[in-house]
Amino acid sequence: MSRLLIAFIPLFFLSCNSQEQPGKAVPEKQEANPPASKERALTLNPIYQQLHLAYGQYREPTIDGRRFKHSDIAPLVQRLEPPFEVKEAGQSIEGRSIYLAKIGNGPKTVLLWSQMHGDEPTATMALMDIFNFFSASDEFDPFRQRLLSALTLYFIPMLNPDGAEKFQRRNALDIDLNRDAMRLVTPEAQILKRVRDETQAQWGFNLHDQSAYYGVGNSPHTASVSFLAPAYNMDKEINESRGNAMRLIVLLGRLLQEHIPGKVAKYDDTFEPRAFGDNIQKWGTSTILIESGGL
Repeated sequence: MSRLLIAFIPLFFLSCNSQEQPGKAVPEKQEANPPASKERALTLNPIYQQLHLAYGQYREPTIDGRRFKHSDIAPLVQRLEPPFEVKEAGQSIEGRSIYLAKIGNGPKTVLLWSQMHGDEPTATMALMDIFNFFSASDEFDPFRQRLLSALTLYFIPMLNPDGAEKFQRRNALDIDLNRDAMRLVTPEAQILKRVRDETQAQWGFNLHDQSAYYGVGNSPHTASVSFLAPAYNMDKEINESRGNAMRLIVLLGRLLQEHIPGKVAKYDDTFEPRAFGDNIQKWGTSTILIESGGL
């Protein structure tokens, strides 16, 4: 499965019925509106197959290995042209620019951020491919227009450029950014919090890498992709934002099981009060953790 499609699948589902209001939270094991879910999956399948075949057109050739650095992606972000809007959201401890790219004018606001752990590059590579896709003009123009008229997308590629420089999890202060959501000691964490607050994103995608050593339950299969709607409190209660995230995960899981059967997992839902996913969920953004890279 191409890294491009991992990000496009949720965007497709979010573009459906963009005028609908969010529904009420549902119990964790309940699947909301299964007939509609199946219909959407069937609608996506032809596009999914076509994108899979055309993926080579959009794959960014300059970053193929895992140990690329900020200096490798900065020119790719800086070269983006309208309808993209790009600005420096701030700088890391060591003075590297952290960029915010925006595209679309739809009613649903979506925030995607990658590589808050410097040694987890897969999603950053996927975002570069997505930028190439939206910058192109070809037979997928109607699909692009559908997405961009339904969604307003905000991207923070490589939130931890100092960690990426050394291919390490933590930043230059040896702080795990994903444990700094409350204290906000690091400038990188401050940037993510500020962007979330300024955009008031309805949806958030926390993009990480998952070790190939993770399995799917007790099966012999490697977990190629894992999803989680993070808990927002110790009791793992389901509020509106978490319930919405759970429903979307149902759709994502159903579709991906058709293409990588037995290799889609649920990530550990232990509440972590310092983590961004858990707190962004609490702040009202329907947040989904996507762990990939074990493909």
